[in-house]
Amino acid sequence: MSLLLVAHGTRKRSGVALIGSLAEQVSAALDQTVHVAFVDVLGPTPSEVLASTPDRTVLVPAFLSRGYHVKADIPAHVAVSGHRDVTVTAALGPSPELARILMDRLLKCGWRPGDSVVLAAAGTSDPGALSDLRHTAALLSATLGDRVELAYAATGEPRVADAVARLRRRGARRVVVASYLLAEGLFQDRLRASGADAVADPLGTHPAMVQLIANRFRRAHVALAA
Repeated sequence: MSLLLVAHGTRKRSGVALIGSLAEQVSAALDQTVHVAFVDVLGPTPSEVLASTPDRTVLVPAFLSRGYHVKADIPAHVAVSGHRDVTVTAALGPSPELARILMDRLLKCGWRPGDSVVLAAAGTSDPGALSDLRHTAALLSATLGDRVELAYAATGEPRVADAVARLRRRGARRVVVASYLLAEGLFQDRLRASGADAVADPLGTHPAMVQLIANRFRRAHVALAA
């Protein structure tokens, strides 16, 4: 069985390196090589990797919600590849594991009980993905024991800086941004320029992220074996 981790793709070397590092760490956890492909910006594409892989394949989308790339791009790549035995798992989010990573990142950046929190996502116009993001905000709210504001770095309203400003107008003493991004880059820079008192690091290669991806592969494998 072949294992394939599919990410968006970026021109940022740090973002490409992060996906490579995730794949390496998941490979170590599973004791099996995890291959990498990208749906945009750079290659190899999922269709290219699948076309060169005759084995039964489990594909995990390295996306935080079920947006266009998960619902349209990846199935299109599977179809183009001609591969007839590909199992595509759910996206990484929403999930309790990601809420726990967000909480850990908040603690490390200096969050304190009583701080107002903005959950900052890249954004999307896809209704299903928006629902996933709202679900993640609800999970983080439950974890924190306080309501979290959802805002966006690129697509959608409110923008992160506007959400921070609105919380201050409401009387918030401190505002902290929880980054719902995988890696450093332009969007993370926007979060740091939002006027918040503290901004958490991206999810990155947190150990729980590695385990979440590894478990996606394991569960698919068990289901296929059954």
